[in-house]
Parts: sequence; C-alpha cells; structure tokens
Amino acid sequence: MAQKCVHQGCGKIFTDPDEVCRYHPGPPVFHEGQKGWKCCKPRVLTFEEFMTIEPCTEGKHSTTDLPPQIEKKEADPALLAAATSNLPPPPPRAPITAPQHAPTPPPPPPESEDDDESIEIPDGRVCRRKACGAVYKKGASREGEKCVHHPGAPIFHEGSKGYSCCKRRVLEFDQFMKIEGCKTKDRHLFVGSGKKEAAAKANGGEELLETVRTDFYQTTTAVIASFFLKKINKDEAKVEFLEREIVLDLPTTDTPVKRYKTRVPLFAAVDPAKSTFKVLGTKLEVSLAKADGTSWPVLRSDDRLTGEILQVGRAGRA
Repeated sequence: MAQKCVHQGCGKIFTDPDEVCRYHPGPPVFHEGQKGWKCCKPRVLTFEEFMTIEPCTEGKHSTTDLPPQIEKKEADPALLAAATSNLPPPPPRAPITAPQHAPTPPPPPPESEDDDESIEIPDGRVCRRKACGAVYKKGASREGEKCVHHPGAPIFHEGSKGYSCCKRRVLEFDQFMKIEGCKTKDRHLFVGSGKKEAAAKANGGEELLETVRTDFYQTTTAVIASFFLKKINKDEAKVEFLEREIVLDLPTTDTPVKRYKTRVPLFAAVDPAKSTFKVLGTKLEVSLAKADGTSWPVLRSDDRLTGEILQVGRAGRA
C-alpha cells in the first residue's frame, strides 16, 4: 500500500519500505532573517530558497516519526550581560547613510498554468504548486485530478506563519507545512510550458537568470552592494570593476548550473583598483571604493531617482 513519508525534506509517496529516503533529521532554524536546517550548513534568506535546500541524510522512509521542533536562536541574557559588562565604550565610526532597501517583489507566476501536452512528464515529478505535493506516476490516468494549493507567497511575520492568499496563521513550522491549500484546480502542474527546460538546453544545460535581488548601503568612502544568489561557484565567479560599471558572471554549483550575467551601470565613478568582492553562502558582496565621496541615492545609474533625502548619522553598536 502506498504511504507518504513524514521525514522533513522528503514527503514522497512510497510502497517499498527499503527505498532510500533523503531527508533533514534536524529542526528548521530561523535566525536573524536567515533560514536553514540545524543538521547542515546552508543558510538562505527566502522561503523559496529554504524549500530547495538539498536533504543531508539518507535513511529509510517513515510514517510515524514526529518532526523536531523549530529552533529559534536567541542570545542568553546572562551571558550577554557578562560579555558586555567590562567592554570599553565603542570607538567612533564613520558616518553611513541608511541602507537602500528595495521592496521585495512578489514571486513571479509560473510560466504556464497548464502542462504542455506535447512534453513528456518524468515519472516521480512533484506538482509545482505550493502545498500540493502530488507526485506523477507514469502511465496513470489524469482524469479527476484535484490540485489543492496556495497561489500566494509564504509569509513569516513576528513568529506567525502562513500564506498571503488566505488568513490562517500558525506558530510552528511543522504546522505551517500542513496548512491545506485554499484554491483548487482541475489539473496539477508538473512541467508547465517547458520553457525553462528548453532555455537550459539552448544554453548548454545552464539556466540563465535575468535578475537577482540586490541591496546596498554606503559610507563616506565606499558603497557596499549585495547580489543575492546562493551556491555561487567561487572558483568560476568573475567580477570586473570599471570606473562606471561592474561586470558580473556568476555561475552556481547547482545541477543544472544557474548563471547570472550582467553589466551594472553605476551611479557615480569608483576606483577599480581599490574595489573588492567576496563570495558568501547566499550572495556576492562587492565593496565599491568611491572616486569622489559622492553620496549615492541609488546604486545603478538607470535606477529611478525618488527624491528621498538621506540622513547621515553615526552607526550604533552591532
């Protein structure tokens, strides 16, 4: 009889109890905006990225294991007080302007709401819609399908968890994963239009990314910009600094490879020789040395100016 595995990160329908199960044995960890699993190291910023973290452990499927409780890292007040009681006053820091936070856009809709009938659906493919979890069985009839899902985006706010498309909110992560979909469609979405797969094949198996989330802040001498892309291949990443532009070529270690290539026109001139970059777990961070100390209201020269007046002040203690 087919049963559903309850291991976190697996959730497959199985009939063979000896089948290999890949899952996360540890609880989810949400800390200062980062998301991951206690049992392994990857940390990401968005829920969509969190859901794609590869399971780190192999074992057997189970229908009875209870998921571990979500872990929230909080500093011990006693230890924090002891650690800071004898510290000297912090030295003065260079003034900085407020971080420039662009509002996070809603997740893009699927490239198609229906499967292209000319594309063969791989056996075991999971429905793309959130919270559905239906698995395609090759040769099985698709008559009478019901796809119960969430069309909205996940929302985590002040400890509560839910979806933007419905009102239900819960506190625990395992409860969030069990929130039943609020919309129903007559067909699952396993492959869509196939445009992503076709584009990957046309580019030698790579998926070219059109955009990534960016953010920046500045001091009187530098602009520090972040390009959020996880699993950047440090050995193959290329960053070229020009006086008025930076050129990025960022492949990932995903399979298939994702690649973000772009030229970023800068608001003002920089000193290429003094500019640096570093690849982190979830982003590329570049430090652009200002050529003339100009205050940047935007990062890119082609960004729309809002007319906002930036206040300069002293940074507080971290």
